[in-house]
Amino acid sequence: MKKECDFMSHSLVRSVNIPNIVKLIAEQYRIDEFEALKNFYLSKTGELYADDETGLYGQSPLYVFGLYNREFSLQNSTLHS
Repeated sequence: MKKECDFMSHSLVRSVNIPNIVKLIAEQYRIDEFEALKNFYLSKTGELYADDETGLYGQSPLYVFGLYNREFSLQNSTLHS
């Protein structure tokens, strides 16, 4: 029962935070929110955010965006090297 309750709680937190994270990504990279959502979920940050074991779901949208932004920047710098 506790595990089920934790899952529901974590899902609720994610459902509240994801729109804010996506909005930050869309604004930063000047893309639409659908593209931002897709990019987030295909990223390592998105993968970690979806994993309850990491606890990342409990961080602020701005913190998670910062991780995504860093990941994106590192990927682009690697591609251009």
